[in-house]
Amino acid sequence: MPANFVERRWKSADGLNLSARDYAAVAGQAKLPVIAIHGLTRNAADFEVIAPQIALAGRRVLAVDVRGRGRSDRATDPLTYQPATYAQDVLALMSALGIERAVFVGTSMGGLITMAIAAIRSKVVAGAILNDIGPEVSPVGLARIASYAGQSVIINDWADAAAHAKRLNEIAFPHYTDADWDAFARRTFRIGTEGTPVPDYDTDIAVPIRAAGAKALVPNLWPMFGRLTRGRQVLLVRGETSDLLSPEIVAKMRKRAPKMDYVEVPGVGHAPMLDEPAVKEALFPFLSELP
Repeated sequence: MPANFVERRWKSADGLNLSARDYAAVAGQAKLPVIAIHGLTRNAADFEVIAPQIALAGRRVLAVDVRGRGRSDRATDPLTYQPATYAQDVLALMSALGIERAVFVGTSMGGLITMAIAAIRSKVVAGAILNDIGPEVSPVGLARIASYAGQSVIINDWADAAAHAKRLNEIAFPHYTDADWDAFARRTFRIGTEGTPVPDYDTDIAVPIRAAGAKALVPNLWPMFGRLTRGRQVLLVRGETSDLLSPEIVAKMRKRAPKMDYVEVPGVGHAPMLDEPAVKEALFPFLSELP
C-alpha cells in the first residue's frame, strides 16, 4: 500500500533534524491545517488512520515525530525532552512551512505541548483537541507510564513486540485482537541495529522525569489551560476507563471552560486512538466549525 503522506523535515533551534508526515487535503475550500502531536513514547504513526480521514474532509494534516521519536533525531541533551522544547520545535516547523495558524490535536503529552504552544504564542492556535489529557493528571496513570517509559526491553521478533505492546496497553484496549496488537507494535517499534524490533524512541526521554523527581509527575498547568481555552474552541476527548484523566479532573476542566466540547469514548482507556466512532462523531463536526 503506497504512503498517503510525504515526509517534511526541518531543523530545531539546537540543530536537530526533525520529521513530520504531511497529509495533503483533498480539493476544496482552503482551511487551516491540523497539527497532530503524539504522546510520550509514541510517534506520528499514531495518527495513520485518522489523519487521512481528516485530510479527506478537507484539511491538511501534519503529524509530527517529536524529537527523540520516529524519524526525528535523538537529542544530544536529554534534558531538552520536555514540553517547552517540543513546543518550540513545532513552532519551528510552522515557520519552516509558512504556517501562521493551525488547529492542534494533542494526545497525552501532545496535549501538554499544545497548551505550551498556546502559552508561548497564543495566536497560532486556532482551535484544539485535547486527547485524554488535562492541566492536572492522575498520579496513578502517570506512575504507570513512568514505570515503563525509557526502560530497556529485549524483543526477539514482531510476535514478541506485539505481546509486549499488549502487556503495556491491554488495560486501555481490552477489545483489541491479535491483528490489532501486531499493527500497534509496528507503529511503536522499528528494526534496530541487531535486526530485531526495538522501541521507536530514545530511552533517554525519561531522563527529565527522573531528574525532576516525584513532584514532576503531577504538574499544575491550569494557567496554560486557561490561556488555551480563552476565546477559542476546544474539544476534550476522554477514554471512559482512563487512569490518567479522571472524571474529577474533567469536571474541573469543564467548570473552568464551560464552552469546551466534550466526548467520552466507551470501553477505552488512556489514550483513545481518535479513530473510534464516538470520537469521529464529535471530531468532524468540531473541525467543520473552525476556519
